[in-house]
Amino acid sequence: MTTIEATDYGLPPEYEHVYSGKVRDLYRTPEGRLLFVASDRISAYDYVLPSLIPDKGRILTALSLWWFRQLEDIVPNHITPGKVPDQVAGRAMVCADLDMLPVECVVRGYITGSGLIEYQEQRSISGVNLPPGLKDGSLLPKVIFTPATKAAVGDHDENINFDQVITMIGQEEAQELKRLSLLVYERASEISADCGLILADTKFEFGIAKQGRFAGKIMLADEVLTPDSSRYWDAEKWAPGGPQPSYDKQFVRDWLTSPESGWDKNSGEAPPALPDEIIEKTRAKYVEAYEVLTGKTFK
Repeated sequence: MTTIEATDYGLPPEYEHVYSGKVRDLYRTPEGRLLFVASDRISAYDYVLPSLIPDKGRILTALSLWWFRQLEDIVPNHITPGKVPDQVAGRAMVCADLDMLPVECVVRGYITGSGLIEYQEQRSISGVNLPPGLKDGSLLPKVIFTPATKAAVGDHDENINFDQVITMIGQEEAQELKRLSLLVYERASEISADCGLILADTKFEFGIAKQGRFAGKIMLADEVLTPDSSRYWDAEKWAPGGPQPSYDKQFVRDWLTSPESGWDKNSGEAPPALPDEIIEKTRAKYVEAYEVLTGKTFK
């Protein structure tokens, strides 16, 4: 397991550091809530890169908050009233402390990425059988729920089937996770389409509220529908049969696997720092995703 050191935000001492993931740093607030802080870190191929993407944390936070508002009539979320410290203003959310469910709730409307690899090997994804002839970027016959395990930092998430989810958390909660995931994807896909974007796939995390009016209920948590957790494609440029132009860190992945980087992703060595041009292009893609979806100018 790789250990991630939290960014030093200069938070007051009463904020207790709880955990750091690839992108987010989690703190306990003086009131016992959680402070989710989105850093400018970026990861690829299960490595956290030594370079930062300016404003990335602010973009992810603003977009997550926007999406939570679009979805709150479908499922409650973990955002709760509370003051965000000035040191992390714009890049942090105060959230309820949930009992998190140990499942990555992945929903796919199109086939690509790890789903494509599994399909090519087994003609199925997470136990969902699919017809022959699908290509990279193909529209699936129907939207599918393809759950995965939550891997530690530096490890791969592993696709699992629905029966395994039932074994992990029980029949009732497994069915509810699937139902909510498909409903949220459907709403988000419709909103994205109205903006000229295809939401190819995405992943959600859910937890169970410990107290308050939603005590015992499943809530949408973590971040939601950002370019870090979702694949957005330009609908006008969609052309199945190969990788699609996307609104995410594809510039980073492409450079890392190019001869220019001099890095072999299978070497076990940490990746190099990114060139300024790749950093700037990646930031621009994140900004563009925010602006296209929300209709707002990022400032």
